[in-house]
Amino acid sequence: ASDTGAEEVVMGMAHRGRLNVLVNILKKPLDIVFHEFEDNLRTTDYADGDVKYHRGYSSDYTVTSGRTLHISLTANPSHLEAVDPVVEGRARAKQRRRNDTEHRTEVIPVLLHGDAAFAGQGLVAETLNLSQLPGYRTGGTVHIIVNNQIGFTTTAVEARSSRYPTDVAKLVEAPILHVNGDDPEAVVWAIELAVRFRQEFHRDVVVDIIGYRRWGHNEGDEPAFTQPLMYQKIANRPTVRELYQLQLEGEHAITLDESAHYRDGFQSLLIDKHREAQESCPVPMDDKHAFHELWTGLNNPYTFDPGDTAVSEQSLVQVATALSTIPDGFRLNRKVARRLPKVKEVIETRDLVDWPLAELLAFGTLLQEGLPVRLSGQDSVRGTFSHRHAAWFDTHTQEKYVPLNHISDDQARFCVYNSMLSEAAVLGFDYGYSLVEPNMLVLWEAQFGDFANGAQVIIDQFITPALDKWQRGSGIVMLLPHGYEGQGPEHSNAYLERYLTLCAEENIQVCNLTTPAQYFHALRRQLKRDLRRPLIIMAPKSLLRSPRCVSPTSELTDGHFHEVLADPNPPKKTRRLVLCSGKIYYDLVAAREESGVEDVAIVRVEQFYPFNEELFHEVTERHRTADEIAWVQEETKNRGGWGFMMPRLLDAFPDHRPRYIGRGPSASPATGSPRVHREQQGSIVERALGE
Repeated sequence: ASDTGAEEVVMGMAHRGRLNVLVNILKKPLDIVFHEFEDNLRTTDYADGDVKYHRGYSSDYTVTSGRTLHISLTANPSHLEAVDPVVEGRARAKQRRRNDTEHRTEVIPVLLHGDAAFAGQGLVAETLNLSQLPGYRTGGTVHIIVNNQIGFTTTAVEARSSRYPTDVAKLVEAPILHVNGDDPEAVVWAIELAVRFRQEFHRDVVVDIIGYRRWGHNEGDEPAFTQPLMYQKIANRPTVRELYQLQLEGEHAITLDESAHYRDGFQSLLIDKHREAQESCPVPMDDKHAFHELWTGLNNPYTFDPGDTAVSEQSLVQVATALSTIPDGFRLNRKVARRLPKVKEVIETRDLVDWPLAELLAFGTLLQEGLPVRLSGQDSVRGTFSHRHAAWFDTHTQEKYVPLNHISDDQARFCVYNSMLSEAAVLGFDYGYSLVEPNMLVLWEAQFGDFANGAQVIIDQFITPALDKWQRGSGIVMLLPHGYEGQGPEHSNAYLERYLTLCAEENIQVCNLTTPAQYFHALRRQLKRDLRRPLIIMAPKSLLRSPRCVSPTSELTDGHFHEVLADPNPPKKTRRLVLCSGKIYYDLVAAREESGVEDVAIVRVEQFYPFNEELFHEVTERHRTADEIAWVQEETKNRGGWGFMMPRLLDAFPDHRPRYIGRGPSASPATGSPRVHREQQGSIVERALGE
């Protein structure tokens, strides 16, 4: 790789053989490895850690020419192939950091797969499909299949419908080299050819190393239970080392005594390091690179300090000018064009900002400050609800123009991509990107909130526990359109409760915002504090165009983010304190105005987690004489924020038993009938405001 111009390799692999790679390739000290097996390695105050064969590592590898190749192995869970898109995202971000974006030869992603997993896991095909897409290409990946002809106890005939496990790579017409694992020199030749192909043609390439598992799934397994004939042959077969030793002896390259000397020397080293690990505690090294370089100073504990997220009017005007200026000769769609005069007028007259404009202003002001933004997802360029129009397209030529890249000459770059129709691979890719770029706002957007279900492994195994398991931070933002609009189950729920059950140790931020200003500050806050945490936002749908869901420009220039929002029109005497989150707030306010109810206060929880108890008490203090406390939500009782908020409400109001007002428990998130939806929604609002 180094001979072809590579300076860095980003690796991903499953757990089998990982200790070998960590020690022999990445040079992880043996005493550290042995100490981990002794299970008395000191843990940090903020980390539970992970098993030793899931941890990542990195090191500088000096090649024979004297050049240095940096190698990093990405931490991963047991979920086979889940690490693949994460590696690709990390590689692309590193290529950007090196300005290696034309041929992408300086950073090479290398993925090691098992044969059963490569054929069986759909994420493999998704990741292959990313390989030539504009927003996700990494210049080709070297795939190495460790083909041991068995998936735990599952044989090849049970594991795939194709002849070879590598046939899925034909999806991208990747060259596939099959090589005998018992011939080390042939393997080296095949790998070298694969690397040179990748560097020359910038495409994926696959090497299928055909071998076997001598001990079955692991050293404690008994494979003869299920594959007796195969393991009779394996038991009588010399090891790779023995076969290669005989070959070298025949070539007079090494004697039997020399071979024994190498073997015994390494065995003695293992024994010595094992003894040292038992006698002294080496310094843990797995997290030595966790928060260095660009990550320095970003591993601080979570704080409710909102950061300096307000901007000047001049900045807003400059961004609005870019958003409303059509280049000479550019033929813009007239429906998009007729919106533009209002954009600049809103800022210049200090008028009300809606949700789509607040988002673009947040992006633009970050770009002005030299902080790049990457947004990807299904239909993210235009926006699922035709609200964003982050890029314009000439109606005659299809030429693409991105207004936010024309704010000023010295701004950072805004990258926005329509992703392929995938959740897991794309979210994994963007998560991997965020691991490398802490000072870039990296966003992944679901077309509808519950589409994120297709990426649950990435959320459960990487995004929420990575800081605890591997001491790896991320500032990724997940936008999950949410709100009950009468469009049926799949369009109604981002499964807010699912994210709330994953909250612990201040690992993520979960928000359900109600104003454009809150959204503006929440996005900017991601890069304005000396910490990084993933941010999950229940994004709106109907509120994108609601005349009520607007914010004064002054809240962008003078305000900041609030985890809890007080009632802007509180009653003089509160009979009932209604607590809610998200879109239903506007239904409650409209009904309160229409019915003339004057004794119900409505307080919004904008950020569920981390929960700002101090601010919550401060906002609700004036309503503590209320006769009743109620939590109101659109979601069914077994979903939404109720389960999360109930114990917190009991603590905050010990003299009250909080009342639940919302839909009843249901196996399905929502009804598919618009009429039933309206009846249910009306009933919720009526009960929330009534006696």
